Amino acid sequence: MIHDLSKTHSIFNNFMAEIRDVDIQKDSMRFRRNLERTAELLGYEVSKKLNYSTKEVTTPLGIAKVDTLDTELVLATILRAGLPMHQGLLNIFDKADSAFVSAYRKHKSGEEFEIRVEYLAAPSIDRKDLIISDPMLATGSSMVTVYKELLKNGNPRKTHIIAGIAAPEAIEYVQKHLPPTTEIWVGAIDDELTAHSYIVPGCGDAGDIAFGDKL
Repeated sequence: MIHDLSKTHSIFNNFMAEIRDVDIQKDSMRFRRNLERTAELLGYEVSKKLNYSTKEVTTPLGIAKVDTLDTELVLATILRAGLPMHQGLLNIFDKADSAFVSAYRKHKSGEEFEIRVEYLAAPSIDRKDLIISDPMLATGSSMVTVYKELLKNGNPRKTHIIAGIAAPEAIEYVQKHLPPTTEIWVGAIDDELTAHSYIVPGCGDAGDIAFGDKL
């Protein structure tokens, strides 16, 4: 199932507009904060699909019954661009465990590349709900590769993919290679993917904007 938050009128779209704006992007701290805020709101939407149980809470005046989250979560992100979104999800799911994967494009030519993973730090994800975040879902190959790497640490009960901006090709690829119960949550779906697999209009290279150009 695909959830596109740009289809609803909410403050979320203000954050997405600033993420795309070339002038506002000059303030890297604001760009990171906007990625964080989009993840907070996407995470809130995901929370509606998780499991809850009733808990009794003692107040100064009595007992209140509250439905509280009891789903075990692992938040995974793709280094380095995904770090601000990971923080946003941690702001919402503060008791979740974290996983980090370093995945990048190794170009064979101008247009051809493969995804390489050089680092994985993750707890057990067995029978837990897995949330993987990345600002851009361009081809979907990085997301699928990271998911398969994480399976070394168990089989999740359910998987949620969170991305700021996605291309239709990526959504199709993820749906083809991940379990049918996977839910995809995006801030927007753009129409075009260039020959070099960059999303248009997109927002540019989220990692470089957030943390500086890489060599």
